[in-house]
Amino acid sequence: MPYVNIKITKEGNVTPEQKRKLIEGATKLLADVLHKNTKTLVVTIDEVDTDNWGIGGIPVTDLRKIAKAKAAADAELKAIATKEEPRPKKKEGKGLAKVAKELEKAQKAAEKAAAKEEAKAKKAAKEEAKAQKAAQKEASNAEKEAAKSSKKAAKSKKKEN
Repeated sequence: MPYVNIKITKEGNVTPEQKRKLIEGATKLLADVLHKNTKTLVVTIDEVDTDNWGIGGIPVTDLRKIAKAKAAADAELKAIATKEEPRPKKKEGKGLAKVAKELEKAQKAAEKAAAKEEAKAKKAAKEEAKAQKAAQKEASNAEKEAAKSSKKAAKSKKKEN
């Protein structure tokens, strides 16, 4: 008896009709692909609170807040950049354009800095891996030398006897 468990975040926006369609669709998929009897297929839907669901180490609740704040900031930037006042003075128009350019420049600088930090981290990780590999090789060579010395000592001892 196949069992399918669908997990979705509990945000109050999934209707009973949508859930019914999910259950029907999953049942049909298993019946079509695995040739299973639909009367024995079980499909459940678990709604998980966003505080209990994390992606990339961050709870979905926080991710939603971050996305909402970013969308609001983007909308505000767009509004500032496209805001038109009736017959603005030349100085005011230039000021808005200057602010928009400065914001864009700051965003690009932040992205560039983040990319640099990521590249530094990758480089450091590569160097660390390289150093570990070299240390392992050195240890292996030392073991081989010790084994050679041990064999020579054993041969010398045999010759003496």
